[in-house]
Amino acid sequence: MRIQPSRLPFFLAIARTGGVLAAADALHVTPSAVSQQLTRLEAEVGQPLVERTPRGVTLTPAGRELAELAENIEREINETELRLASGGDDPTGVVRLGGFQTFFSSVLAPALPRWREELYGVELQIHEGPRTELLRALRAADLEIAIVEYDAAETAPALGPAIREIPLLDDPWKLVAPAGTLAATELVELERLRTPWLGVVASAATSQAVHRVRTSLRQSTSVHTYAEYPTALALVAAGEGMTILPSLALQGPLPEGVEVADVPGLGARRLALRHRTGRRGPSPAVTAAISFLRDISASFQADPTTDVTA
Repeated sequence: MRIQPSRLPFFLAIARTGGVLAAADALHVTPSAVSQQLTRLEAEVGQPLVERTPRGVTLTPAGRELAELAENIEREINETELRLASGGDDPTGVVRLGGFQTFFSSVLAPALPRWREELYGVELQIHEGPRTELLRALRAADLEIAIVEYDAAETAPALGPAIREIPLLDDPWKLVAPAGTLAATELVELERLRTPWLGVVASAATSQAVHRVRTSLRQSTSVHTYAEYPTALALVAAGEGMTILPSLALQGPLPEGVEVADVPGLGARRLALRHRTGRRGPSPAVTAAISFLRDISASFQADPTTDVTA
């Protein structure tokens, strides 16, 4: 058996997209070209790598092992390219940072003038996307750093091999309800509220917190489900339900008809930085970027947390 490395990107695209047609679209080639590479790769391995179903393909045990090999090779190539591009130990080069809207708008964007002044040799490229997409890109070395969010009371998403997590800050959850819902007292008793809870798409960190609180209260949900914070605020303002949102999502003026309360026991959303460790550790540019991101995040929390390593 002798595997041709040039075939691995085709197979990795199939593994990631779940089919030959989708892989062809992602690679900007014909489906026939992808299918041919898969057939030849299976001949080289000597056993099937995928199982074909009406909905696409699933990887066989051999296919999963080969996909892991392909990811490792892709990551090594990307990391080598970055080290060669840096050309030395000074913090120069490109740092690709993945994250989500509230971190970029409330924490990072106001600090970008400072970045340009302090890290003038480091080009920052921002990529906004869902957590699953960002973590895949981090594993593949398409990102140097990914900022992730999750309910601090829940188990953190798996790190994966050679990935380190550094907590940045805990962003308190706030109760957001239609105006007039909350009693005019300092203490809000959730179990006495009869306003339905808005539904949240399962991929959002808010979903974990809402589900945790709602389960303890055994209260009903509304017919609405949201994914973005502005949608949640609009629904709350219209009197359609209440929800929990992180403090960073409530910066600036709120829509009329919305009131916000601190409720003991709601907990917080954890914002954490993830980066690859690698055999040689992060590049000087990535190290400088990590230090910068930790510093600007600390201003939002008086007691920053410590490292949690893989």
